Amino acid sequence: MLVIDLHSAIPLNDQITAGLRLAIARGIVEPGDELPPVRQLAEDLDVNFNTVARAYRNLESSGLIKTSRGRGTHVVSQVESGNTTQVEKSILSAVVDARLSGCSQTEATKQIQDAINAVWCRPSKGVKK
Repeated sequence: MLVIDLHSAIPLNDQITAGLRLAIARGIVEPGDELPPVRQLAEDLDVNFNTVARAYRNLESSGLIKTSRGRGTHVVSQVESGNTTQVEKSILSAVVDARLSGCSQTEATKQIQDAINAVWCRPSKGVKK
């Protein structure tokens, strides 16, 4: 399920990118699955089509999707191009944020485990508003 918050400080294209990355990581959409056309998803989410196009370009540049004229946009991988160094930096940043926000180590560990469980569970398929 793809959900965006029109009132969030996070740019809409970043929300769409993050939502689709999560859907791919969770197996909601899998390699070979077709994503909705840019204009259709923009209409479904009630956003400008350029916002969705930017999100699709972000996903394509990371190696998760491939757009072909006349054939649509398909998931091609569940693994982004890149390396584990970026993952390590992201995890460290999240842990630092947790510590600075006053979380105990136990609370931070629980939140990390909850996030891991949320990504590795297998919910029903489908990208929705």
